Amino acid sequence: MINRTLPVLLVLGLSACASDPAPTEQLRLTEQALAQTRSLGVLGEQSESLRLAEEKFAQAQAAILDGENKQARHLAEQAELDARLAEAEHLNAKGREQLAELSQRISRLRQQLGAM
Repeated sequence: MINRTLPVLLVLGLSACASDPAPTEQLRLTEQALAQTRSLGVLGEQSESLRLAEEKFAQAQAAILDGENKQARHLAEQAELDARLAEAEHLNAKGREQLAELSQRISRLRQQLGAM
């Protein structure tokens, strides 16, 4: 009995591994991350990370059309991470700009106080 069911289970197990479902949820998350980054005013021409994210997202969409769901999922995950990196880089740059501006204001206030 066990000798007969083992090959059947192996075949079923291997066939389940062979077919990955379409990564529709991952594509949705990636598209959302790209939109969020663009809403901050980041453009692909300004950010290498966003450009890479857009390219990988396009490759993921093409992979789905080719039936390469595993590859599509992998590319979509990478694209999401690249988009989030672009967002973080942008926010970091904005933070540095604000810090520099505050430092200048503090310096001016110190000069004004020293002149009194």
